[in-house]
Amino acid sequence: MPITIHQFPCLSDNYGFLVRDEASGLAACIDTPDAGAILRELKALGWPLALILNTHWHPDHAGGNAEVQAATGAKVVGPAEVTRIGALDREVKGGDRVALGETDFQVIESGGHTLGHVAYFDAADQVAFVGDTLFALGCGRLFEGTPAQMWTSLQRLAALPDATRVYCAHEYTASNARFALSVDDDAALKSRAQEIFAARERGEPTVPTTIGLEKATNPFLRAPLLAARVDAAGKPDHDAFAAVRAAKDSFKG
Repeated sequence: MPITIHQFPCLSDNYGFLVRDEASGLAACIDTPDAGAILRELKALGWPLALILNTHWHPDHAGGNAEVQAATGAKVVGPAEVTRIGALDREVKGGDRVALGETDFQVIESGGHTLGHVAYFDAADQVAFVGDTLFALGCGRLFEGTPAQMWTSLQRLAALPDATRVYCAHEYTASNARFALSVDDDAALKSRAQEIFAARERGEPTVPTTIGLEKATNPFLRAPLLAARVDAAGKPDHDAFAAVRAAKDSFKG
């Protein structure tokens, strides 16, 4: 049976995600950016929370674990690095699987933003929760990992089916689009950017995106094609990615 995803904005630019397995009625939250908001949404929906699925340890992703767990009894699942700020009931790494009722999540190693970052992929429903690894037209900053590690992680996600819906954790897309236009003049990107700017003017979210759309327009996935524009011509793909990431880090637009 399918899943139902409830998405809501919280904090300054985060999204919260509640996922309900329709077969069992059990729910999971992806990260805990804002415990109060999560608990209010759960109450409004009437969903019983069984799992907290953490992607990484940062406080705007795991900082609400204790409060949500205390209120719901949900089990906390995530990579070992989450223990830097709180306890885990189950530690997972790339290649593991997590069951929510009849829904099966594959854990994908996606380090780079943090060393132990993971994503959760539901193949049956073609849905991926990617935390801060891949964004709509962007990717996470390299706070802990290397460009080679992040490039490898992005390629793991890019290998998912093109129709996969990608739920990233922040509404950064308009800013990402402005940067993308500074390094890429592709027609598909220009068209997408205009749609993004219009959607944000209307107050509409730009998440989820899809793997296919990101492969076609995201400058971080297209980095090898943009190598000459970012002074990385003739270099390995991860070096081309590093050049795009460095350009984004210093971008002021």
